[in-house]
Amino acid sequence: MPKQDIPSYFFADAYKHFEMNYPKFHKMDNLSKLGLIATDAAIKGNDFLQRNKPEATAVVMVNKASSLDTDRIHQQSINDKNNYLPSPATFVYTLPNIVIGEIAIKHKLTGENLFLVCNEFDAQLLIDQAQITFSQETRAAICGWVDYDNGNADALIYLVEIADDSIKNTNFIPLNATTLNQLYK
Repeated sequence: MPKQDIPSYFFADAYKHFEMNYPKFHKMDNLSKLGLIATDAAIKGNDFLQRNKPEATAVVMVNKASSLDTDRIHQQSINDKNNYLPSPATFVYTLPNIVIGEIAIKHKLTGENLFLVCNEFDAQLLIDQAQITFSQETRAAICGWVDYDNGNADALIYLVEIADDSIKNTNFIPLNATTLNQLYK
């Protein structure tokens, strides 16, 4: 999804389109909603989650704005001295790694996870960090860039797994920075 202003109905329509069936979705911040939608779009129509064990599947995400969009909302609730009522429901989303937690909870993933913040999309950083998570235990990863700030959404989620002879799928693309940059653009 290229960076763009998204209409207010986007999240609700995407939730219905992907038949997400995750009631907590409607209470989440926009970064987490975007991450879940992009992840569901990536895994829909394939057997990635069935083929890979939950404990052997990592989640690696990066963005630029961290959780700044939600941080502003939380700060406004603190600044209003006449109506001082910071919400724990908002506060919990003031960490960007919560999007990974929501993805892991929804898809019952218990593998490694990592959320980084950097100035711009960096394909090589994503590749390197995903490779670091791979080990004897970790054989697959949901990776990507998920950024949401001031109504601007920017996301690319892709699935990575260690190729072996048991996988007979011709849709696989070798992962390298050039290919990942082309997918992002």
